[in-house]
Amino acid sequence: MRILQAASEAVPFAKTGGLADVAGSLSAKLASLGHDVFLVLPLYRETRSWAGNARRTLTLGVPLGSETRSLSVALLEKGNLRIAFVDDPAFFGRPGVYGENGADYADNDRRYSLFCRAVLEAAKALEFAPEIVHAHDWQTGLLPILLKRLYAGDPVLGRAHSVFTVHNMAYQGLFPASSVTLSGLSLKEMSPSSLEFYGKASFLKAGLVFADRLTTVSPTYAREIQDSIETGCGMEGILRQRSRFLTGILNGLDVDYWDPEKDPNLPEPYGAATVFQGGKAAAKRALRRECGLKVDGSLPLIGIVSRLDRQKGLDVAIAALERRLGGFELAVLGSGDPALAASIRQYASRHPSRIYFREGFDESFAHGLYAASDIFLMPSRFEPCGLGQMIAMRYGAVVVGSRAGGLADTVFEADSGSGNGFLAEPGDVESLGRALDRALEAFHGPMWPKLVERGMRTDFSWDRSARAYIELYENLMGAALGPKA
Repeated sequence: MRILQAASEAVPFAKTGGLADVAGSLSAKLASLGHDVFLVLPLYRETRSWAGNARRTLTLGVPLGSETRSLSVALLEKGNLRIAFVDDPAFFGRPGVYGENGADYADNDRRYSLFCRAVLEAAKALEFAPEIVHAHDWQTGLLPILLKRLYAGDPVLGRAHSVFTVHNMAYQGLFPASSVTLSGLSLKEMSPSSLEFYGKASFLKAGLVFADRLTTVSPTYAREIQDSIETGCGMEGILRQRSRFLTGILNGLDVDYWDPEKDPNLPEPYGAATVFQGGKAAAKRALRRECGLKVDGSLPLIGIVSRLDRQKGLDVAIAALERRLGGFELAVLGSGDPALAASIRQYASRHPSRIYFREGFDESFAHGLYAASDIFLMPSRFEPCGLGQMIAMRYGAVVVGSRAGGLADTVFEADSGSGNGFLAEPGDVESLGRALDRALEAFHGPMWPKLVERGMRTDFSWDRSARAYIELYENLMGAALGPKA
């Protein structure tokens, strides 16, 4: 198949969250399976060095409202994957990806309207006729409607089918009504059946309404976003209307990168067969020494690697942990909401020998924390998929998480035959406390090695997820062709 993947970020080029992991890893896996995959990304300041490896550069005139912007597209190859970087320094050559100092760029509607048109104009210029155009999140949400409204008769793009993946319903790309015209669409699209959402133009809604198929990043999240305003973020009605076109496909994990048997960030390698032979214990000793944790190395170490945001439920975690201080040590890595960071910092300052908080993000420290953790805590109020729990299990930590989204699809109660962790009700301090108590008790019992090994042997690779996407693409193409005679 010829597949055009369009995203605002992708590993290893640019990353602010899980979207990048999916867009980069899925594209690479599809290409490795023999499909002709073109991944199109903006060329941000942080990714400019990649353009130096370009084998070819195109110059394009791309419409944006009443003007036409001249920009370049740098083309390169990484293994079997072809990549195109849309280069407009005035729009993408900024310090941040979506904004700076906690605020979005005011012209993100212009930036990503231009990007969506550039994606399609680049495909035309290269005569890359995709069978599937796969768009990710609101930044590329205009692609499905552009294919239907502006490119339906195009000889290169007119036969393409569109797939739109929502990674988090909370980010909706809401802009003034006039933003609709930036991409070449008519103001007539500002209607409830099209892009209008409470008086704003929603780029996310464009994808939800006009894509041929919709996916999101776990089966449970696909159900949750149809059921409540908190998870559906006001668009649950649209999703219910299109439910027969919506599929939840659990994200995969880059198991070559997240591999404790060959991770250079760890003091000693270990795997599922050797986890209790020293490697994980060495990681715990190293992290405790680095963090100044001095209570008792035989106590379970609880780890948290998280964005500091209400969604992630860390306020619930701190409330539950404060009520049972004494049976564990805790290390937290994260950045985000200043008030939440201050709360965690204050908590750590009261107990410096048993609680450590590192604000910001440190990739090497994150690897070490996953490996050192006995228990990994993910108390999210909602969690579309989550990769943290998959990484933690692969590194031999037992997860205590919320019964929400992808956590509910990957973490199963320890008292079941296939159990690998402990679950709590989202946002419930008492429920989380009980789950923590079960985990702390189990840590000292005979069941613990089985829980660790089950988690480490679970297949979270992209092989499984890529097969599901290929099946969806093939079903979409078959449905478009209609029944065979």
